[in-house]
Amino acid sequence: MTFRLGMLTPSSNTVLEPLTAAMLAETPAITAHFARLRVVAIDLGDASRAQFDPAPMVAAARLLADAEVHSIVWNGTSGAWLGIAQDRAICAAITAATGIPATTTTLALLDALALLRVRRLALVTPYLAEVQAAIMSQFAELGFDCVAEGHLEDPGNYSFAAHDEARIAAMVRAVVPAGPQAIAIHCTNFRGGRPAAALEAECGVPVLDSVAISLWGGLRAAGADPGALRRWGRIFEVGRP
Repeated sequence: MTFRLGMLTPSSNTVLEPLTAAMLAETPAITAHFARLRVVAIDLGDASRAQFDPAPMVAAARLLADAEVHSIVWNGTSGAWLGIAQDRAICAAITAATGIPATTTTLALLDALALLRVRRLALVTPYLAEVQAAIMSQFAELGFDCVAEGHLEDPGNYSFAAHDEARIAAMVRAVVPAGPQAIAIHCTNFRGGRPAAALEAECGVPVLDSVAISLWGGLRAAGADPGALRRWGRIFEVGRP
């Protein structure tokens, strides 16, 4: 069976589409299809919050549904600071409008952490301090202990892609001494996906890149086995049917 995954993509994101394509290059029975939504800045202001209104997401999801995709993923991390309830509402609205199961990057991350039985988490992002603090507060409310974090004070969103893999790898290594059970690279326009598997081997804990997590979540929502992508990280061995 061929699985078609629908991806709702921030308009200024230049990382997730090519990385997702690279991850799927050796799995012709799984394809990804993208629709863009306007997202240009990440902060806690009203204009930034308005970018994540459910209405344009549902409209874009309807277009993806024309391709008869098997799942739809909001390939963005906004629920991590705006609240998990917003992501759940977006998914419910998408499924009500299209009949297609939906998830988000943040909801998929929570599923992964539950399956991995992680409570001690380290967080690596390019975000502003206010956004990072909001994410940590949200995760604390969900029962996670954020034992270490790294962020870059970048207002993004386009600029997030300018940080190279070496810098992100250094940020991951910097949080390891705190003893997290997993490290989340939580931004889909951040270049953590390619080095993640090697960093897992080096650091001894799961390194959960957002693009990989979104793909994993989309596969699970579609009822597909993510195991064919295991070389991209141990998460693809978790929660298999």
